[in-house]
Amino acid sequence: MYYDPFVLPFTLGLNILLIYLAVTYFRWIRKFSREEKRTILRNMFSLKTLKAIREVFLECLVHHKIYRTSPFLGYMHMCFGLGWFLLIVIGKIESLVYHTSLLNPPYFAIFFRFFHPAQETFPYSDTFAFLMDLVLLMILSGLALAWFKRMYSKALGMQRTTRHRPFDRLILTVLWLIFPLRFLAESFTSGVRGGGGFLTHHAGAFFDSFLPIEHLAYPAWWAYSSALGLFFLLLPFSRYMHIPTEIVYIFLKNWGIQQGRQFTSISKFQLYACSRCGICIDQCQLGTSLGMKDTQPVYFLKKVRHHLNHTEADSNCLMCGRCEAACPVDLRLNALRLSQRQDHTHITKNTYAYVPAPALKTAKVAYFAGCMGQLTPNVIQSMRYLFEKASVEYTFIDEKGGVCCGRPMLLAGNHHAASVIIEKNKAAIVASGAEILVTSCPICYKTFKEDYQLNIRVVHHSEYLEQLISEKALHPRQSDVKTVFHNPCELGRGNGVYDAPEKVLQTVSQRISTRYDGKKSLCCGGSLSNTHISPAQRTVISRDALNAYLAYRPDVLVTACPLCKKTFGKNSTEVPVKDLAEIVAENC
Repeated sequence: MYYDPFVLPFTLGLNILLIYLAVTYFRWIRKFSREEKRTILRNMFSLKTLKAIREVFLECLVHHKIYRTSPFLGYMHMCFGLGWFLLIVIGKIESLVYHTSLLNPPYFAIFFRFFHPAQETFPYSDTFAFLMDLVLLMILSGLALAWFKRMYSKALGMQRTTRHRPFDRLILTVLWLIFPLRFLAESFTSGVRGGGGFLTHHAGAFFDSFLPIEHLAYPAWWAYSSALGLFFLLLPFSRYMHIPTEIVYIFLKNWGIQQGRQFTSISKFQLYACSRCGICIDQCQLGTSLGMKDTQPVYFLKKVRHHLNHTEADSNCLMCGRCEAACPVDLRLNALRLSQRQDHTHITKNTYAYVPAPALKTAKVAYFAGCMGQLTPNVIQSMRYLFEKASVEYTFIDEKGGVCCGRPMLLAGNHHAASVIIEKNKAAIVASGAEILVTSCPICYKTFKEDYQLNIRVVHHSEYLEQLISEKALHPRQSDVKTVFHNPCELGRGNGVYDAPEKVLQTVSQRISTRYDGKKSLCCGGSLSNTHISPAQRTVISRDALNAYLAYRPDVLVTACPLCKKTFGKNSTEVPVKDLAEIVAENC
């Protein structure tokens, strides 16, 4: 029996951790609704599980998304994630080959170099020694990068890093000690007994030249085991709870469990799956433009997790989705923040009784301009012109005014108030008899798709224009006008509409590519969701975003949102700001 008292800290720490995780996850999953539990069981034995396994490998081990932010940062995280995983897997295989039995204690593979006599060979023993040293070297190189990141974060592509609690600094120190202690323990043992791979063998000979390693080897194993055990004990109460929780969250997410309006068990999984990597910090325009340093998701989630006051952080968010698009864990950050906003507005079904039901003609296509559409009449005029040019029979739902789609209420957390508005608008949409609902406002578009439960196709006008062009119902000409495209937050990141507006713009102009295309699009600053910042602060955000786009020297800045057009238009004195529909209309 392979045993030594120094394995006790590791063994106790690991077992306590596993019991804690099992109990905690069981309590959270038990609180899932009956329908959510059925969803899990229905999808557990499907291809979605294979998809989840693939995502776990790419994001928990390889850290694929972090690589896209910074290769150095990605490599650093991969060294710890994949490196530690490989140490466990290769070490376990090595111990099985040596022991020729599955029935060896869990700690045996972890402390194999202590229990294995150096002079005793077994199949592929040299190969295993080489691989284990290679993986250990990879981890140590990642550790060196982590130290470097703490001192010079900008060199790794991060302008700012996360501020940690003293407790998190403690466990970080313990984590950083684990692998150097393993290196020393294996090197000292190799120097005393021989054996080891290319790294530990030569390191052992080096240390033997000036250190009493025969007296240091055994204490080094105690230190290594104690560091592991302490890390396991501290993990549930630190940010490193994300290591096991992220894995479970990925499976739940792929099985169809989604964050709703309320803070539920899936919210807790997301809360603890946040690694506090800090990637969201540099994405937040409240930070880059206004210097706000405590409202970003990493700090908001930390406040919620530790039951700190987060009232201001609840409302101080643009809900632009830039942080969510960059999050390597794919947390539903906007929905999590909305779940903390309280429904406090009291609106009844009679509130909007003064707004008469519109007298609509029935048509296959219904058009909804939205509140901001009504404030940007050029957009409406352009859409009218294009409808007529394409011979589209349509009905204009809010031609003579109407009721807001309800999105601002939803963003404020006033779900009951929004439901009253939704009910009134839904009745008008259904009465139109339309098969397609077209809206110029991405804010309305998102709400119609997600909250109205309409049995008709809902499209943004950029998608509909792309359809009309591809069907040859519209024949726009390509002009020499140089344009850059601002993809609105709710259109791109909110609904995944990227290709349609870009195809349309390429058809009618000389589109210039920018670093802010696609998911990296900037918020215009006109967000309806932030109830904290002042108009002056909104102007600062808008001007910074505007200058970023105008740096590419376009003739026209094009957007696909009436609110963004109005917001940018107030601050752009040299370059005109136009909606996509206006550009198409000008070239038809």
